[in-house]
Amino acid sequence: MPFSNSATTYGSVTKSFHWLTALLILSNLPLGWYATELANEIQAAPAEDLIERAKLLFSIHKTLGVAIFFVALARILWALNQPKPALLNGDRGLESLAAETVHWLLYGSLVLVPLTGWVHHAATSGFAPIWWPLGQDLPWVPKSETLSGLASSLHYLFMLVMTGAIAAHVAGALKHHLLDGDATLRRMLPGRIDATPTARQPNHALPVIAALAIWVGAMGGATALGWFAISKSDGPATLTAVESDWQVESGQLQVTVQQLGSAVTGSFGEWTADITYAETPNADGIHGHVEVTIGIASFSLGSVTQQAMGADFFNTTEFPTAVFSADLLASANGQFARGTLTIRDQSVPVELPFDLSIAGDTATARGTLSLDRRDFNIGSGVTDEKSLGFGVDVSFELTAVRAN
Repeated sequence: MPFSNSATTYGSVTKSFHWLTALLILSNLPLGWYATELANEIQAAPAEDLIERAKLLFSIHKTLGVAIFFVALARILWALNQPKPALLNGDRGLESLAAETVHWLLYGSLVLVPLTGWVHHAATSGFAPIWWPLGQDLPWVPKSETLSGLASSLHYLFMLVMTGAIAAHVAGALKHHLLDGDATLRRMLPGRIDATPTARQPNHALPVIAALAIWVGAMGGATALGWFAISKSDGPATLTAVESDWQVESGQLQVTVQQLGSAVTGSFGEWTADITYAETPNADGIHGHVEVTIGIASFSLGSVTQQAMGADFFNTTEFPTAVFSADLLASANGQFARGTLTIRDQSVPVELPFDLSIAGDTATARGTLSLDRRDFNIGSGVTDEKSLGFGVDVSFELTAVRAN
Protein backbone atom coordinates (compact mmCIF):
# COMPACT_ATOMS: atom_id res chain seq x y z
CA MET A 1 0.00 0.00 0.00
CA PRO A 2 1.50 3.37 -0.99
CA PHE A 3 2.50 5.88 1.67
CA SER A 4 0.97 8.89 -0.12
CA ASN A 5 -2.25 9.49 -2.03
CA SER A 6 -2.58 9.29 -5.77
CA ALA A 7 -5.26 10.49 -8.15
CA THR A 8 -7.09 7.15 -7.76
CA THR A 9 -6.29 5.81 -4.27
CA TYR A 10 -5.67 6.90 -0.68
CA GLY A 11 -2.27 6.27 0.88
CA SER A 12 -1.56 4.57 4.20
CA VAL A 13 -1.09 7.85 6.12
CA THR A 14 -4.45 9.25 5.03
CA LYS A 15 -6.19 5.97 5.87
CA SER A 16 -4.53 5.84 9.29
CA PHE A 17 -5.64 9.41 10.03
CA HIS A 18 -9.19 8.57 8.90
CA TRP A 19 -9.66 5.51 11.10
CA LEU A 20 -7.81 6.97 14.09
CA THR A 21 -10.08 10.03 13.95
CA ALA A 22 -13.15 7.82 13.64
CA LEU A 23 -12.09 5.73 16.65
CA LEU A 24 -11.45 8.81 18.81
CA ILE A 25 -14.72 10.54 17.91
CA LEU A 26 -16.93 7.47 18.21
CA SER A 27 -15.39 6.82 21.63
CA ASN A 28 -15.65 10.38 22.84
CA LEU A 29 -19.23 11.21 21.82
CA PRO A 30 -20.93 8.62 24.07
CA LEU A 31 -18.38 9.31 26.80
CA GLY A 32 -19.28 13.00 26.87
CA TRP A 33 -23.00 12.21 26.85
CA TYR A 34 -22.71 9.78 29.76
CA ALA A 35 -20.52 12.16 31.79
CA THR A 36 -23.09 14.94 31.29
CA GLU A 37 -25.88 12.65 32.46
CA LEU A 38 -23.86 11.87 35.59
CA ALA A 39 -23.31 15.58 36.19
CA ASN A 40 -27.09 16.10 36.04
CA GLU A 41 -27.55 13.36 38.63
CA ILE A 42 -24.98 15.03 40.88
CA GLN A 43 -26.86 18.34 40.68
CA ALA A 44 -29.92 16.62 42.11
CA ALA A 45 -28.19 14.38 44.67
CA PRO A 46 -24.41 14.77 45.23
CA ALA A 47 -22.74 11.46 46.03
CA GLU A 48 -19.02 10.81 46.25
CA ASP A 49 -19.06 7.77 43.98
CA LEU A 50 -20.92 9.73 41.29
CA ILE A 51 -18.58 12.71 41.65
CA GLU A 52 -15.48 10.53 41.30
CA ARG A 53 -16.96 8.70 38.31
CA ALA A 54 -17.97 11.96 36.62
CA LYS A 55 -14.53 13.45 37.28
CA LEU A 56 -12.85 10.44 35.67
CA LEU A 57 -15.16 10.41 32.66
CA PHE A 58 -14.91 14.17 32.07
CA SER A 59 -11.11 14.03 32.32
CA ILE A 60 -10.99 11.21 29.76
CA HIS A 61 -13.47 13.07 27.53
CA LYS A 62 -11.50 16.32 27.66
CA THR A 63 -8.15 14.63 27.11
CA LEU A 64 -9.47 12.70 24.11
CA GLY A 65 -10.94 15.98 22.83
CA VAL A 66 -7.54 17.67 22.94
CA ALA A 67 -6.04 14.62 21.21
CA ILE A 68 -8.72 14.87 18.49
CA PHE A 69 -7.87 18.55 18.00
CA PHE A 70 -4.19 17.86 17.34
CA VAL A 71 -4.90 14.76 15.25
CA ALA A 72 -7.30 16.88 13.18
CA LEU A 73 -4.68 19.59 12.66
CA ALA A 74 -2.13 17.01 11.57
CA ARG A 75 -4.67 15.37 9.27
CA ILE A 76 -5.59 18.68 7.65
CA LEU A 77 -1.93 19.65 7.17
CA TRP A 78 -1.27 16.28 5.57
CA ALA A 79 -4.33 16.59 3.32
CA LEU A 80 -3.21 20.03 2.10
CA ASN A 81 -0.02 18.48 0.74
CA GLN A 82 -1.66 15.44 -0.87
CA PRO A 83 -3.67 14.89 -4.03
CA LYS A 84 -7.27 14.02 -3.22
CA PRO A 85 -8.70 11.06 -5.11
CA ALA A 86 -11.67 12.35 -7.07
CA LEU A 87 -15.23 11.16 -6.58
CA LEU A 88 -16.51 8.06 -8.29
CA ASN A 89 -19.92 9.68 -8.72
CA GLY A 90 -18.88 13.21 -9.66
CA ASP A 91 -21.30 13.16 -12.54
CA ARG A 92 -24.24 13.07 -10.12
CA GLY A 93 -24.61 16.75 -9.32
CA LEU A 94 -26.62 16.89 -6.09
CA GLU A 95 -25.16 13.69 -4.66
CA SER A 96 -21.57 14.76 -5.23
CA LEU A 97 -22.32 18.26 -3.87
CA ALA A 98 -23.79 16.70 -0.72
CA ALA A 99 -20.76 14.42 -0.32
CA GLU A 100 -18.27 17.26 -0.58
CA THR A 101 -20.36 19.47 1.73
CA VAL A 102 -20.34 16.72 4.36
CA HIS A 103 -16.56 16.43 4.04
CA TRP A 104 -16.16 20.17 4.70
CA LEU A 105 -18.52 19.93 7.67
CA LEU A 106 -16.46 17.08 9.08
CA TYR A 107 -13.13 18.86 8.63
CA GLY A 108 -14.46 22.03 10.23
CA SER A 109 -16.11 20.12 13.08
CA LEU A 110 -12.90 18.24 13.83
CA VAL A 111 -11.36 21.59 14.77
CA LEU A 112 -14.36 23.52 16.10
CA VAL A 113 -15.80 20.89 18.44
CA PRO A 114 -12.65 20.16 20.48
CA LEU A 115 -11.47 23.79 20.35
CA THR A 116 -14.72 25.18 21.79
CA GLY A 117 -14.66 22.47 24.45
CA TRP A 118 -11.10 23.44 25.38
CA VAL A 119 -12.02 27.14 25.54
CA HIS A 120 -15.00 26.27 27.77
CA HIS A 121 -12.65 24.37 30.08
CA ALA A 122 -10.00 27.10 30.15
CA ALA A 123 -12.46 29.94 30.78
CA THR A 124 -14.20 28.37 33.76
CA SER A 125 -13.13 27.06 37.15
CA GLY A 126 -14.21 24.03 39.11
CA PHE A 127 -13.41 21.35 36.56
CA ALA A 128 -12.18 17.82 36.00
CA PRO A 129 -8.59 18.29 34.80
CA ILE A 130 -7.23 17.54 31.35
CA TRP A 131 -4.60 14.79 31.43
CA TRP A 132 -2.35 16.72 29.12
CA PRO A 133 1.10 18.26 29.51
CA LEU A 134 -0.12 21.61 28.14
CA GLY A 135 -2.04 22.36 31.34
CA GLN A 136 -5.56 23.64 31.89
CA ASP A 137 -5.40 27.15 30.41
CA LEU A 138 -5.16 28.51 26.89
CA PRO A 139 -3.37 31.65 25.69
CA TRP A 140 -5.67 34.67 25.33
CA VAL A 141 -8.56 32.86 27.06
CA PRO A 142 -9.49 34.73 30.27
CA LYS A 143 -11.39 33.28 33.20
CA SER A 144 -14.90 34.36 32.30
CA GLU A 145 -18.17 32.60 33.00
CA THR A 146 -19.75 34.48 30.10
CA LEU A 147 -17.09 33.22 27.69
CA SER A 148 -17.26 29.75 29.20
CA GLY A 149 -21.04 29.61 28.73
CA LEU A 150 -20.76 30.81 25.13
CA ALA A 151 -18.04 28.25 24.34
CA SER A 152 -20.11 25.50 25.99
CA SER A 153 -23.13 26.32 23.84
CA LEU A 154 -20.99 26.43 20.68
CA HIS A 155 -19.35 23.13 21.66
CA TYR A 156 -22.74 21.47 21.94
CA LEU A 157 -24.04 23.05 18.74
CA PHE A 158 -20.99 22.07 16.69
CA MET A 159 -21.18 18.58 18.18
CA LEU A 160 -24.74 18.26 16.85
CA VAL A 161 -23.63 19.42 13.40
CA MET A 162 -20.70 16.97 13.50
CA THR A 163 -22.96 14.11 14.57
CA GLY A 164 -25.30 14.84 11.67
CA ALA A 165 -22.35 15.02 9.26
CA ILE A 166 -20.98 11.69 10.56
CA ALA A 167 -24.37 10.06 10.11
CA ALA A 168 -24.60 11.40 6.54
CA HIS A 169 -21.01 10.31 5.83
CA VAL A 170 -21.63 6.76 7.06
CA ALA A 171 -24.95 6.54 5.22
CA GLY A 172 -23.27 7.72 2.01
CA ALA A 173 -20.45 5.19 2.33
CA LEU A 174 -22.93 2.35 2.88
CA LYS A 175 -25.03 3.53 -0.05
CA HIS A 176 -21.95 3.45 -2.31
CA HIS A 177 -20.98 -0.01 -1.06
CA LEU A 178 -24.36 -1.72 -0.91
CA LEU A 179 -26.44 -0.02 -3.58
CA ASP A 180 -23.98 1.42 -6.09
CA GLY A 181 -21.41 -1.35 -5.68
CA ASP A 182 -18.50 1.01 -6.33
CA ALA A 183 -15.16 1.27 -4.50
CA THR A 184 -15.81 4.49 -2.56
CA LEU A 185 -15.78 2.67 0.80
CA ARG A 186 -13.31 -0.03 -0.15
CA ARG A 187 -10.59 2.40 -1.18
CA MET A 188 -10.46 3.69 2.41
CA LEU A 189 -9.83 0.14 3.70
CA PRO A 190 -6.33 -1.39 4.08
CA GLY A 191 -4.59 -2.39 0.88
CA ARG A 192 -4.27 -0.71 -2.50
CA ILE A 193 -7.58 -0.30 -4.25
CA ASP A 194 -7.59 1.83 -7.38
CA ALA A 195 -10.80 3.20 -8.80
CA THR A 196 -11.32 5.43 -11.82
CA PRO A 197 -13.10 8.70 -10.97
CA THR A 198 -15.72 10.18 -13.24
CA ALA A 199 -14.56 12.85 -15.65
CA ARG A 200 -17.04 15.31 -14.24
CA GLN A 201 -16.42 16.54 -10.70
CA PRO A 202 -18.33 18.98 -8.44
CA ASN A 203 -17.46 22.66 -8.19
CA HIS A 204 -15.00 23.16 -5.35
CA ALA A 205 -16.51 26.44 -4.11
CA LEU A 206 -20.14 25.35 -3.78
CA PRO A 207 -19.56 22.69 -1.07
CA VAL A 208 -17.62 25.19 1.04
CA ILE A 209 -20.42 27.74 0.72
CA ALA A 210 -23.01 25.08 1.54
CA ALA A 211 -21.08 23.99 4.66
CA LEU A 212 -20.76 27.60 5.83
CA ALA A 213 -24.49 28.09 5.25
CA ILE A 214 -25.25 25.06 7.44
CA TRP A 215 -23.05 26.37 10.26
CA VAL A 216 -24.57 29.84 10.01
CA GLY A 217 -28.06 28.37 9.92
CA ALA A 218 -27.35 26.21 12.97
CA MET A 219 -26.02 29.20 14.90
CA GLY A 220 -29.00 31.31 13.84
CA GLY A 221 -31.41 28.64 15.04
CA ALA A 222 -29.57 28.26 18.33
CA THR A 223 -29.63 32.03 18.80
CA ALA A 224 -33.38 32.11 18.17
CA LEU A 225 -33.81 29.38 20.80
CA GLY A 226 -31.87 31.46 23.32
CA TRP A 227 -28.81 29.23 23.55
CA PHE A 228 -26.46 32.18 23.59
CA ALA A 229 -28.46 34.40 25.95
CA ILE A 230 -26.24 35.89 28.63
CA SER A 231 -27.65 35.63 32.12
CA LYS A 232 -27.62 38.97 33.85
CA SER A 233 -25.77 39.00 37.15
CA ASP A 234 -26.93 42.55 37.76
CA GLY A 235 -30.60 41.63 38.10
CA PRO A 236 -33.00 42.96 40.71
CA ALA A 237 -31.45 43.25 44.18
CA THR A 238 -32.70 40.73 46.71
CA LEU A 239 -31.17 42.50 49.72
CA THR A 240 -32.44 45.73 51.19
CA ALA A 241 -29.93 48.58 51.12
CA VAL A 242 -28.68 49.59 54.56
CA GLU A 243 -27.95 53.00 56.00
CA SER A 244 -24.60 52.90 57.72
CA ASP A 245 -22.09 55.21 59.40
CA TRP A 246 -19.67 54.00 56.75
CA GLN A 247 -21.15 53.38 53.30
CA VAL A 248 -19.43 50.77 51.15
CA GLU A 249 -18.65 52.23 47.73
CA SER A 250 -16.93 49.21 46.20
CA GLY A 251 -15.60 45.85 47.22
CA GLN A 252 -15.55 42.14 46.64
CA LEU A 253 -16.21 39.05 48.71
CA GLN A 254 -14.53 35.88 47.49
CA VAL A 255 -14.36 32.23 48.51
CA THR A 256 -11.60 29.77 47.55
CA VAL A 257 -12.03 26.02 47.86
CA GLN A 258 -9.97 23.03 46.80
CA GLN A 259 -11.90 20.97 44.29
CA LEU A 260 -10.46 17.91 42.58
CA GLY A 261 -7.01 19.03 43.70
CA SER A 262 -7.28 22.53 42.21
CA ALA A 263 -7.96 25.88 43.88
CA VAL A 264 -11.29 27.27 42.69
CA THR A 265 -12.31 30.84 43.52
CA GLY A 266 -15.86 32.11 43.50
CA SER A 267 -17.44 35.40 44.50
CA PHE A 268 -20.67 36.81 45.89
CA GLY A 269 -22.22 39.46 43.69
CA GLU A 270 -24.60 40.86 46.30
CA TRP A 271 -23.92 41.75 49.92
CA THR A 272 -24.56 44.64 52.28
CA ALA A 273 -22.51 45.94 55.20
CA ASP A 274 -23.75 47.98 58.15
CA ILE A 275 -20.58 49.45 59.65
CA THR A 276 -20.01 51.66 62.68
CA TYR A 277 -16.42 52.54 63.48
CA ALA A 278 -14.57 55.11 65.58
CA GLU A 279 -10.83 55.55 65.74
CA THR A 280 -11.07 55.80 69.54
CA PRO A 281 -12.42 52.65 71.23
CA ASN A 282 -15.03 52.64 73.99
CA ALA A 283 -14.41 51.47 77.54
CA ASP A 284 -14.58 47.82 76.44
CA GLY A 285 -11.96 48.36 73.73
CA ILE A 286 -14.52 48.14 70.94
CA HIS A 287 -14.08 50.44 67.96
CA GLY A 288 -17.40 49.60 66.38
CA HIS A 289 -19.56 46.90 64.90
CA VAL A 290 -20.20 45.34 61.49
CA GLU A 291 -23.06 43.27 60.18
CA VAL A 292 -22.68 41.83 56.71
CA THR A 293 -25.63 40.18 54.97
CA ILE A 294 -24.78 38.04 51.95
CA GLY A 295 -27.15 37.03 49.15
CA ILE A 296 -26.18 33.38 48.64
CA ALA A 297 -27.96 33.15 45.28
CA SER A 298 -25.50 35.73 43.90
CA PHE A 299 -22.63 33.27 44.38
CA SER A 300 -20.66 32.25 41.29
CA LEU A 301 -18.28 29.28 41.43
CA GLY A 302 -17.49 28.42 37.85
CA SER A 303 -18.90 25.22 36.44
CA VAL A 304 -20.21 24.04 39.82
CA THR A 305 -22.29 27.11 40.69
CA GLN A 306 -25.60 25.27 40.45
CA GLN A 307 -24.28 22.40 42.53
CA ALA A 308 -23.21 24.88 45.23
CA MET A 309 -26.81 26.11 45.49
CA GLY A 310 -28.18 22.60 46.08
CA ALA A 311 -29.68 21.14 49.24
CA ASP A 312 -26.43 19.46 50.33
CA PHE A 313 -24.48 22.69 50.04
CA PHE A 314 -25.81 26.23 50.57
CA ASN A 315 -29.45 25.16 50.13
CA THR A 316 -30.52 28.61 48.96
CA THR A 317 -34.19 27.61 48.89
CA GLU A 318 -34.30 27.42 52.68
CA PHE A 319 -31.36 29.67 53.55
CA PRO A 320 -31.11 32.53 51.04
CA THR A 321 -28.72 34.65 53.12
CA ALA A 322 -25.68 34.33 55.35
CA VAL A 323 -24.88 36.84 58.10
CA PHE A 324 -21.60 37.89 59.68
CA SER A 325 -22.08 39.96 62.85
CA ALA A 326 -19.03 41.09 64.82
CA ASP A 327 -17.47 43.71 67.04
CA LEU A 328 -14.45 45.58 65.68
CA LEU A 329 -11.44 45.53 67.98
CA ALA A 330 -7.72 46.16 67.95
CA SER A 331 -4.72 44.50 69.54
CA ALA A 332 -0.97 44.76 69.35
CA ASN A 333 -1.15 42.50 66.30
CA GLY A 334 -3.64 44.70 64.44
CA GLN A 335 -7.36 45.02 63.81
CA PHE A 336 -9.80 42.11 64.01
CA ALA A 337 -13.52 41.41 64.00
CA ARG A 338 -14.87 39.00 66.62
CA GLY A 339 -18.37 37.62 66.28
CA THR A 340 -20.42 34.91 64.60
CA LEU A 341 -20.91 33.74 61.06
CA THR A 342 -24.27 32.18 60.26
CA ILE A 343 -24.59 29.99 57.19
CA ARG A 344 -27.56 27.70 56.70
CA ASP A 345 -28.76 26.90 60.25
CA GLN A 346 -25.31 27.01 61.85
CA SER A 347 -23.82 29.97 63.75
CA VAL A 348 -20.09 29.62 64.38
CA PRO A 349 -17.84 31.93 66.44
CA VAL A 350 -15.12 33.43 64.24
CA GLU A 351 -12.33 35.94 64.49
CA LEU A 352 -11.37 37.79 61.32
CA PRO A 353 -8.09 39.74 61.20
CA PHE A 354 -8.05 42.63 58.74
CA ASP A 355 -5.95 45.54 57.57
CA LEU A 356 -7.52 48.99 57.82
CA SER A 357 -6.43 52.30 56.38
CA ILE A 358 -8.36 55.55 56.90
CA ALA A 359 -7.56 58.72 55.00
CA GLY A 360 -9.95 61.51 55.87
CA ASP A 361 -13.46 60.19 55.23
CA THR A 362 -12.38 57.23 53.13
CA ALA A 363 -11.49 53.81 54.56
CA THR A 364 -10.09 50.73 52.85
CA ALA A 365 -10.06 47.33 54.47
CA ARG A 366 -9.09 43.80 53.48
CA GLY A 367 -8.83 40.49 55.29
CA THR A 368 -8.93 36.70 55.05
CA LEU A 369 -10.76 34.13 57.13
CA SER A 370 -10.18 30.35 57.10
CA LEU A 371 -13.20 28.14 57.71
CA ASP A 372 -14.14 24.47 57.71
CA ARG A 373 -17.21 23.83 55.57
CA ARG A 374 -18.22 20.92 57.83
CA ASP A 375 -18.92 23.38 60.66
CA PHE A 376 -21.79 24.73 58.56
CA ASN A 377 -23.09 21.39 57.23
CA ILE A 378 -22.01 22.37 53.73
CA GLY A 379 -21.32 19.41 51.45
CA SER A 380 -21.87 16.92 54.24
CA GLY A 381 -22.40 14.21 51.64
CA VAL A 382 -18.89 14.77 50.25
CA THR A 383 -16.42 13.47 52.82
CA ASP A 384 -13.44 12.90 50.53
CA GLU A 385 -11.13 15.91 50.51
CA LYS A 386 -9.82 14.88 47.10
CA SER A 387 -13.24 15.73 45.70
CA LEU A 388 -13.90 18.83 47.82
CA GLY A 389 -11.54 20.14 50.48
CA PHE A 390 -12.78 20.81 54.00
CA GLY A 391 -10.92 24.11 54.28
CA VAL A 392 -12.43 27.27 52.80
CA ASP A 393 -10.68 30.65 52.54
CA VAL A 394 -12.92 33.72 52.61
CA SER A 395 -11.38 37.03 51.58
CA PHE A 396 -12.76 40.52 51.28
CA GLU A 397 -11.68 43.99 50.36
CA LEU A 398 -13.73 47.15 50.36
CA THR A 399 -13.68 50.89 50.19
CA ALA A 400 -16.12 52.83 52.35
CA VAL A 401 -16.81 56.51 52.94
CA ARG A 402 -17.94 58.15 56.15
CA ALA A 403 -21.59 59.15 56.05
CA ASN A 404 -22.26 62.88 56.52
